[in-house]
Amino acid sequence: MIESIANVIDQTLLKPEATQEEIKIFCHEALKYDFAAVCINPYWVPIAVEILRKSGIKVSSVVGFPLGATTTKAKVEEATFCLAKGAREIEMVMNIGALKSGDLDGVLTDIGEVVDSVRPDAIVKVILETHLLTQEEMERAALIARDGGAQFVKTSTGFGSSRATVEDVALLRSVVGEGMGVKASGGIRTYAQAMSLLRAGANRIGTSSGAKIVAEEAQIEE
Repeated sequence: MIESIANVIDQTLLKPEATQEEIKIFCHEALKYDFAAVCINPYWVPIAVEILRKSGIKVSSVVGFPLGATTTKAKVEEATFCLAKGAREIEMVMNIGALKSGDLDGVLTDIGEVVDSVRPDAIVKVILETHLLTQEEMERAALIARDGGAQFVKTSTGFGSSRATVEDVALLRSVVGEGMGVKASGGIRTYAQAMSLLRAGANRIGTSSGAKIVAEEAQIEE
């Protein structure tokens, strides 16, 4: 049982046009609500780390984002940059095309090398982009992420038409068991949505609507 939904929210700002001032405001908002983490693009990691360094809020950043089709070397370079600048959670996009092509060893290597590059100082969440996968591909991807040493599987980038669904979260939880995290992300804008995904098996919620969701929780508890 969580004390507050804020404790499981990764407040997210990944839009390409985000300015430095917006990032600063975003991080101070995270301090106000005490979110679990903030998720930002690599360029902004140093600023976020500086603002949040005295808090317990983790800085998370993205790798191979949003398509996942960059080389493993490029993903490792991004991950190690983020780690060096203070990020402690890395969210890498799986190579979706490689998975669909049956190159399972390539997908495993891609994930494993990123995990190894930041171990033991940061955790890795693998973004599967579930709306592009069949059920069988989702199951296979989740198991590969687990075998590659990742600590979380994540439903989607939140870009395009990707949305977190209760069905996808429940499936991922059933595949990875209780020993691995499941992060729901994509189109989560209300407290009711977030709670339904948590009940389905998620233990992190990625959203840009964290303040609104926390406010809705407060209204319900009044």
